[in-house]
Amino acid sequence: MVEVLKQIDFTPFYLTLKLAFTTTVILFFVGMPLAYFLSYSKFKLKAAIEAVVALPLVLPPSVLGFYLLLIMSKNGFLGKFWQELFGHQLAFHYEGIVIASVIFSFPFMVHPLLSGFKSVNKSLIEASYTLGKSKIQTLFRVILPNMKPAIMTGITLSFAHTVGEFGVVLMVGGSIEGETKVVSIAIYDAVEKLDYTTAHAYAAILFGLSFFVLLLLYMLNKRFEVAQ
Repeated sequence: MVEVLKQIDFTPFYLTLKLAFTTTVILFFVGMPLAYFLSYSKFKLKAAIEAVVALPLVLPPSVLGFYLLLIMSKNGFLGKFWQELFGHQLAFHYEGIVIASVIFSFPFMVHPLLSGFKSVNKSLIEASYTLGKSKIQTLFRVILPNMKPAIMTGITLSFAHTVGEFGVVLMVGGSIEGETKVVSIAIYDAVEKLDYTTAHAYAAILFGLSFFVLLLLYMLNKRFEVAQ
C-alpha cells in the first residue's frame, strides 16, 4: 500500500480540497443573506425562490451540467462575457467548476441555515428589538450565536458534498490535469484504464476524508448542543 501511495499523483486531492474550500466560502457569504431573507421576509415569490434553490436536489447532475456547459461555453452568454473579460472560456477551466459547484451545492448550505434561522426563539429577537438593538446588532449578537449547529452543518455539508462531486464537474470541466481533474474524476479515469490499484488508493483516501469530515461535524454539533 505504501508503494502505491508513493506512485499516485496527489494533485487531484489538492485540487479537490481547493475547490471544496473555495465553494464553501462563496456559498457561506451568498447563502447566509439569502437564508435570512427567506426566513423573515413575506415576499410573495418566496416559494419560487425556495424551489429554485432546491432544484439541484432533484435534477440529475447530467441535466444541470449540460445546461451549465451551454451557458459557460464560448457561445453561451456567461462564457462569452468571461472570454472577453479574461481571454479564456469558462468551461473546462477551474473557475467554471467553481461556479458549477456553487450552484450544485447551493441547497446544502441554504437549507441548514434556513432551519437555523427558523429555530431561533422569536421572543429573543423581540426582546433584542425592545432593548433598542438594530436588525444588524440582533443578527450578530442574538440570532447567529443561537444557530451555531446549523451554521456548522451548512459549512460541513457543502464542503463534503463538493468533495464528492462527479457528474457536474465532469460535464463542465472534463478531465484536465491540474485544472479540473478532481479526485472523483481521477477515480473514474483509473477505472476506465482498468487500473484498479490506483482507483482503490484514491477511493480509500476519499472515503477516509469524507468520514473524518462527517465525524467532525457530529462532534462539534454535540459540543454546541451541550454548550447551549
